[in-house]
Amino acid sequence: MFQGTDRYVATQDLMMAVNAALTLGRPLLVKGEPGTGKTMLAEEVARGLGRPLFEWHVKSTTRAQHGLYEYDAVSRLRDSQLGDPRVADIANYIVRGRLWDAFDSPEPAVVLIDEVDKADIEFPNDLLRELDRMEFYVHETRELVRAKHRPLIIITSNNEKELPDAFLRRCFFHYIRFPDRDTMARIVEVHYPGIRDVLVREAMEAFFDLREVPGLKKKPTTSELLDWLKLLMADDIPPETLRSRDNGRILPPLHGALLKNEQDVHLLERLIFMSRRRG
Repeated sequence: MFQGTDRYVATQDLMMAVNAALTLGRPLLVKGEPGTGKTMLAEEVARGLGRPLFEWHVKSTTRAQHGLYEYDAVSRLRDSQLGDPRVADIANYIVRGRLWDAFDSPEPAVVLIDEVDKADIEFPNDLLRELDRMEFYVHETRELVRAKHRPLIIITSNNEKELPDAFLRRCFFHYIRFPDRDTMARIVEVHYPGIRDVLVREAMEAFFDLREVPGLKKKPTTSELLDWLKLLMADDIPPETLRSRDNGRILPPLHGALLKNEQDVHLLERLIFMSRRRG
């Protein structure tokens, strides 16, 4: 059973979701804001359970077939023109995908299908049979590949598009809520043990104030807070310079770690200007 790790702060609800997926033998579909640790969850579950991890990072051009296998017809044609004897065996040109590797693992594995919503809408449906039966057929070699052990499949989504109902029915779902202040303090301590309490307190105050600014196109996330803290420590920024930012009248130091587009910087500058005028 998964109980978190020393490098990953997992809430009780998240641990319960992972263990429910293990018990049911169903994929765990994880959603949440970017930067809330969805991808890292699979890495730490594999580490916590002592299982091998097979990562499949989905792109807009990814097809379900890529996770199973691909037939490299171009290489076979080239080798045939060169008289290579390998062309006699088509199996030499079958390239295994990450699901095949996981199915063939001698011990139970963890499979990460990362950002499933980047692919075409049919991508999840095209995997239904393979994820249900834990097997697939290689037509070129007439081989049936069956999983030696049912892997734990963790699927992440950034909610960029709706996923098909038939796919959702086969998953156990969990939404990772954005960490509250106490949980965030624990996450910071895991990444930067022994960091000054006063720096964390002032930085988190500024960070959560920034997230509450109405109209931000992209709110800063956990990973950006961690980057910001690393910079603050590296530059030895005094904590008092972060304190309330003079009632919001200056941009936070090194704000490029938190704000990632010019619209949000301009928005904050306008709000600061209006605050100064009122003052």
